[in-house]
Amino acid sequence: MDLNFLWFLLLGALLAGYAVLDGFDLGVGILHPLARTDEERRIAVNSIGPLWDGNEVWLVTFGGALFAAFPEAYATIFEAFYTAFMLLLFCLIFRAVSIEFRGKVHSRRWRRLWDLAFFASSFTATLLFGIAIGNGLSGIPLNERGEYTGTLLDLLKPYPLLVGAMTVAMFAVHGALFLHLKTAGRLQRLFEKWIWHAWGLYLVLWIFVTIATLMFIPNAKPNFEHAPWAAGIVVLNVLAIANIPRAAFSKQMGQAFLSSCTMIACQVVLVGVALYPNLVTASNAGQGQVESLTIRNAASSNSTLQIMAIIALIGIPLVIAYTVIVYWTFRGKASADGY
Repeated sequence: MDLNFLWFLLLGALLAGYAVLDGFDLGVGILHPLARTDEERRIAVNSIGPLWDGNEVWLVTFGGALFAAFPEAYATIFEAFYTAFMLLLFCLIFRAVSIEFRGKVHSRRWRRLWDLAFFASSFTATLLFGIAIGNGLSGIPLNERGEYTGTLLDLLKPYPLLVGAMTVAMFAVHGALFLHLKTAGRLQRLFEKWIWHAWGLYLVLWIFVTIATLMFIPNAKPNFEHAPWAAGIVVLNVLAIANIPRAAFSKQMGQAFLSSCTMIACQVVLVGVALYPNLVTASNAGQGQVESLTIRNAASSNSTLQIMAIIALIGIPLVIAYTVIVYWTFRGKASADGY
């Protein structure tokens, strides 16, 4: 197989794994303020306590693989999104700190402070992920050396912000379904109600993003015209979105959560189809010698990609095995132990 294409697929798989697994962690943080009592908020935090750090392994692996396989794209992405990435790193650090520090002091104000940090970091990180995806689809201005020529404000265009808002709603749906599976009693009923609210908001934003993509992002359409199989991903995505309320109404919450996982994975695949073969789309491509960074012109040497493929063959099954073991070990309802 073409190693450049193989690593494009592997990066997509790592990103999809992170979005599905850490997506509900971020969703729990977004919905966290809805819990009414201190004990309920602790149960919500405990639902992801043993899982969130392992889920972030997928993001770390994605970043490392991008750096090694496509270093020029990595450099351009970090140059363009440097301020946003520093804010994202700050959010991910504060999310971890808020989870660990919340129960260290028996003070109402102390816990309120870290509850606010947990929500703010989860919400902001999700929004930043969505904005990055939106800019990836719409493109960013580059020069002939592949360097970003815009400013921070150039990244905050209406389309990326709309994708960011949709991502927040999508992870809120995912988090609400996860919390319903991990809680009981009044707290479970509370999040069951919010499944419907979050799904309704997501549906509206998803429709707007789809329309905006078709109307204003011409680069996203050609691959779908030349890859009929991609229509199957679109249909699967629509069915997954539609099955969430059906399954929730029928009290089949496990099936609803699997549909949410499928929905998120399909979104990542569709983004990959829209981008291919680009890794960084130049919004001003064709002007002078400016061109997008692709899996060809931004890749490492063939020998590097071969060595990485061997490492991936060993490492990715270990990551999957670790993930399965952790989820199996900590299955069941969350409690306020350690409260």
